[in-house]
Parts: sequence; C-alpha cells; structure tokens
Amino acid sequence: MINYNKMIFESSNPGRIGYSLPRQRFTDYQVEKLDNKLLRKAEILLPEVSELDVLRHFTNISNKNFGVENGFYPLGSCTMKYNPKINEEMAGNKAFKNLHPLQPASTTQGALEVYHNLQTYLSDISGLFEFSLNPYAGAHGELVGLMVIKAYHEDRGDFKRKKIIIPDSAHGTNPASTTVCGMEVVEITSNKRGRVDLESLKAVLNDEIAGMMLTNPNTLGIFENDICEITKLVHAAGGLMYYDGANLNALLGKVRPGDMGFDVMHINLHKTFSTPHGGGGPGSGPVGVTEVLAKYLPNPRVKKLEEYYFVENSGEALGQISSYFGNYLVALRAYTYIRTLGKENLKLVGPYATLNANYISNALKTTYELPIPGFCMHEVVFNGLIDKDNDVRTLDIAKRLLDFGMHAPTIYFPLLFPQSIMIEPTETESKETIDDFIDVMRKIAIEAKEEPDKLKEAPTKTPIRRTDEVFAAKMMIFSYKDYLEYINSRG
Repeated sequence: MINYNKMIFESSNPGRIGYSLPRQRFTDYQVEKLDNKLLRKAEILLPEVSELDVLRHFTNISNKNFGVENGFYPLGSCTMKYNPKINEEMAGNKAFKNLHPLQPASTTQGALEVYHNLQTYLSDISGLFEFSLNPYAGAHGELVGLMVIKAYHEDRGDFKRKKIIIPDSAHGTNPASTTVCGMEVVEITSNKRGRVDLESLKAVLNDEIAGMMLTNPNTLGIFENDICEITKLVHAAGGLMYYDGANLNALLGKVRPGDMGFDVMHINLHKTFSTPHGGGGPGSGPVGVTEVLAKYLPNPRVKKLEEYYFVENSGEALGQISSYFGNYLVALRAYTYIRTLGKENLKLVGPYATLNANYISNALKTTYELPIPGFCMHEVVFNGLIDKDNDVRTLDIAKRLLDFGMHAPTIYFPLLFPQSIMIEPTETESKETIDDFIDVMRKIAIEAKEEPDKLKEAPTKTPIRRTDEVFAAKMMIFSYKDYLEYINSRG
C-alpha cells in the first residue's frame, strides 16, 4: 500500500520532474545578464517529484486538517467560532478584492464607507471614541496600543513612566508586547478568587507606572468584579488602562470596556467577529482609544465629511504601522458578520457563550477539579481530574479526546494551575454538540480510573500517534535541505 503519510521530501526520486516545458534557444529571447553576486553558487536543493505526487501529497495533508467545520473545537482563550460563508462571499467579491489602496478616494467610496462604518460599530460596541483597523493581528494591536500610551505620556513630558502592570493570569503576548515597546513589566498576583489582588496592585502604583494591561473576563474565565476600583486606582496614579480584547466575546451585549474605565483596547476580529483564525493569518487587531488619545492613532485614517469619505494622514499620529489599511478583507468579513447579526442578535452572543460554558462547568465539576468555584464567563478552567490516583495528566486527556473526533481544549494554560484544562464552547455550538462533549469527557474520566494505559497511549485513531514534542521542536523540518540534514545526521 502506498504511504500517503510520507512527507513530500521523502517521495523524492532522482530524475523525476513535475513539468514539461518546450525547449527554446536563448536567441529567441532577450537575455538579461545578472550581476555575479545574484547568481547561485550551487544548484538549488528541491525534492524531485511528479506533479501528481505533489497534488496527492497536499490533498491528503489537507484532509488531515481539523477545524471548526470538522467538529467541536473548544480551544479556550481562542474563541474558535464558526465563520459564516456569507463573510467569505463578501470578501471574495471582486468589487472589493480588486481594489488598490493607492486608488483615488473618489473611486473607492464604497470600500471606505465599510471601513468607516466598522470603526463606528466597534466604537459603539466597546464604548471607546475612535478605532484604527490598521494593525494586522491582536499582538500587533497590543503593540500599537502600548505605543499610544507611551506617546501620550511623552507628549506631556512625562518620560519616566516606563512600567506596565500585568497580572500573573495574563496572556503571554502582554509582557512580550510591553518588552517590544521598550517598556518594563511589573507583575502582580491574583487572589484566591482568581481575580486581581487589590493590595498587590496598590503596592506597585507610583509615578513610574504608564498603565495596566488587563483581560476582563480574565484567562480563568472570571469577571473582574473590582474593575471600577482597579481603573480608579490606576488613573489616580496617572496611568492608563489597556484592555486586552481577547475575551471580549463574553461581554457582547452586556458590558463595554469603555464604560469600565479602559482608555485603550485591541479587538481580535477572529475571536469576536468571526473572521478566519489560525494558519498564521491573515489577521486583524483593531485598536480603539478614548477621545484624548485619538490623535495618536496610526496613519492612514479614514474620515467622513458630510457624505464623502476620505483618507487623512495626521502629523500627530504614531506614523504608519502597516501597509496602508491593514488586512482590509478581514475587516470586511467582520463588518458582514456584524451586519448579518444586527444589533438585536449581536447582544445575545455574550450571554449564549456564557451559558454554554457554565453548562459544561456544572456538568463536569463532579469529575474534573474546578479550582475556582462559582459562575464563569465564556470559558471554564479545570485543574485535571479530581481522582489523580492513576497519574493521568491533562496531556493524556487531551490526546484521548482526539480519538473521539474532537479537538483538544487549551491545556496547561493559564499557568496558575499545574493541570489546567481551559474549555471555551462559544455561542455557536448547539446543546447536542456540548452534550456529546460532556459524555466523552465523562467516559475519559472512567477510562482514567479503569484503563489508564488507554489514555497514556492515546491517540490511536489519528494519522500520527503521540509525538516526541521536545524532539519535534528541536528538529524542525521546513525545507528539503532540513530533511537531508536530518537524514545525514542519522547516518
């Protein structure tokens, strides 16, 4: 039997080619002589395969992918919701996709109207004054938001404010973005309720604090019910509040970050407004700010004068942080999603997402350890099984889920618990799907007690069994050259 699990590199056969071009004499074409420094010193290393080999390889690889359209995808903190096909139809409309950003504004009024309307919608949803759609992703938005905070303080001559407060439950991008922005991280602890410890916060507030980054609800899926006190304390110390919009999906229809006292935020369009997620992009991380900070938003900016839309480049702005208008077609998908749901249905998103998460929490809390009891928001975090006698780890549970045709939840994050299992069902999943997931999780708990080796050997029904993840990280094979070096290293 032919093994279609082999990499395309492994299918290389000397002398085999995937093309047939007519032989032409060089005299038939004008020859441009390249500079010697641009010429290859050796033949390029490429696998020698036929076109059909390549086609079958990538077709079979694509069939092994798992996504929301294959089955349940409860990846906590990532909000893997379904992307309605109408979004893709709009993004594929040639009237939008064939536009060029340097066309005169008079020829792109429809596209600019969409851009401006989406800015307005996001402002209404968030309670902030103005948005830029230019950042390419959530982490890029974080960096831009921090640059706004930094510019605000420096514009006022306050150059010693270089520190950003970040809770120990934060997403890893928060401290990374802070460091890239040239600022210093000040970590504070969580209390026993899984929320920001107010005393820990008060202890670090001083005239060097530029701001605080906070996700609400936090990565435990818990709402920071002291949020008004937190923002009051930071503002009183002269700092600004940054809202990490990763968990905004839980708040839609109920609470707006601007009303909680946040000054800057980013929104992950893939998490909250149903644009594509994963695979390295394209993404979009719009940044919103209060009126005082609006002048710092990056260029170019789309404005409206009466019924005409135009592009503005301001001298007070941060400058340009992306090529032109960011990933416009991603923004168009989000715009379509918002318009399709409408205001009356958009405000049901948060409540339904919260309902689904609490349903799972209550159904599994007698089998899986719930470290923070009580209601959660859009996601629930367990700390592995209650019964830990057979040393079945969170990794084993996640691997066993794959055998049931379900994607694993986020594991070992947040770092506050050693066996974290973070489950986020989203509002788009039906009760029947969630009931199936609960049944599977209960079956796995029984297996952990009666047949623990079955979990430790999982997965058994996937194309690839459990891998040596440390080795995979150290020996990454991205090219034919990497593959040859790996083969040679094995002798």
